[in-house]
Amino acid sequence: MDEIRTMPTGLKPPARLTQASELALPLDFIRFGLQWPRILTAPKGDSRPIFLIPGYGGSELSMRPLEGFLKRINYDVADWSLGRNRGSVDRDIGRFTEVAEARFAENGEQPFTLIGWSLGGIIARELARLSPHLVREVITMGTPIIGGPKYTTPGQRYAKSANIELDAFEREVHARNSIGFDQPLTVIYSNRDGIVGPDIAKDIYNPQARNIRVDGGHLGLGFNPKVWRIIADTLSS
Repeated sequence: MDEIRTMPTGLKPPARLTQASELALPLDFIRFGLQWPRILTAPKGDSRPIFLIPGYGGSELSMRPLEGFLKRINYDVADWSLGRNRGSVDRDIGRFTEVAEARFAENGEQPFTLIGWSLGGIIARELARLSPHLVREVITMGTPIIGGPKYTTPGQRYAKSANIELDAFEREVHARNSIGFDQPLTVIYSNRDGIVGPDIAKDIYNPQARNIRVDGGHLGLGFNPKVWRIIADTLSS
């Protein structure tokens, strides 16, 4: 894949008003309630193996509702088995690779669909790039693809706790993204995400990427029936 040599410019974290919209999660759940009929007719799956990877600060529990839905429509779903995602991306890529390799050996060497929420999507993308034999397809939800944490709401706090210089990290993220990967890629992002804004949650690096916009806040992406239906339709296509 040809390298994109110029980094995107003019990017900013979500505006304060958009950040505040994350507090409206209870209202999102009310709106989600009106959308549940859309998942009742979701296509049945083919039992393919799937891994779910939580976002920064989240554990496997945050993925349980999506896991239950995917199991009901006949997928072999597992969580990443590493507990809470504490933001140690390189370390977690190594640890998760070991988990995936073990399951790969046990399941007859079937590659996995990886579904990552927020920072979990970065881990999914990197596994696809570094260990392509393990990954059949990648689906991300609200993932900070461009710039890493630099343009996210908690970016400064994350950088301080991880001792990261954000400008240097942005260049590293751009270099990794520019290498790209070949597996099918579906990128789900929200038009009113108060943590990872839509400008940085879209993929501009991989020509096969499908960028799909949905309505709702970042914290509700894993519970959004429209997102679930997009995932079900993607898996069945």
